[in-house]
Amino acid sequence: MILALVMSFISFAQAQSKKDTNLIQFSGVFLDADSLFPVPWVNVVVVNRSKGTTTDFKGAFSFVAYAGDTVRFTCVGYKPFQCIIPDTLKIQRYTLIQLFSRDTFILPEAIIYPWPSKDEFREAFLNLYIPDDDLERAKKNLEREEKRATLYGEPNYGYINYQFANQMYTEKLYYAGQSPPIQIFNPFAWAAFFKALKDGSLNDPRKKAADD
Repeated sequence: MILALVMSFISFAQAQSKKDTNLIQFSGVFLDADSLFPVPWVNVVVVNRSKGTTTDFKGAFSFVAYAGDTVRFTCVGYKPFQCIIPDTLKIQRYTLIQLFSRDTFILPEAIIYPWPSKDEFREAFLNLYIPDDDLERAKKNLEREEKRATLYGEPNYGYINYQFANQMYTEKLYYAGQSPPIQIFNPFAWAAFFKALKDGSLNDPRKKAADD
């Protein structure tokens, strides 16, 4: 029984020693095939053992593997690369310097419009509002018709409203206790009407107030 245990221990030690001799310090660096610059953050995966690592910002890596392991290297923008660590190495080190080829896809041109159809684009283009430049705004500001419309659209000044209200109050006091005359039969009122119609003060009370 003891002899069997001793033989088993010796066999395990020999197997463990043989297994340790298969350990390889696997190191390497990845470079861009076009510029020879280091390729950082390359994914390194031991396929048959489901473990791995990544390269540093200089494109270098180093980890312990076994002879005969299959290692796969992938990086976005580059073609994947796969290698097998040789099992005939005389030393327990294996170094790899690999050039990564770019994996570039040339896509066809894509033109994106914010309108789902040509008809809607035509309608939006025809209804497009383009603001005026400084010269166009200056022309509009100097147009007489626009100035006139702005002038007539403004409310009367305070002193004009005061004169009109004071005149109405004075007329009420003048005819207090009697019927006011009907101005439609007053020839002087008709003369004043035609005069105001002729000089434009009928449409612009401020002009009449300025003349007074």
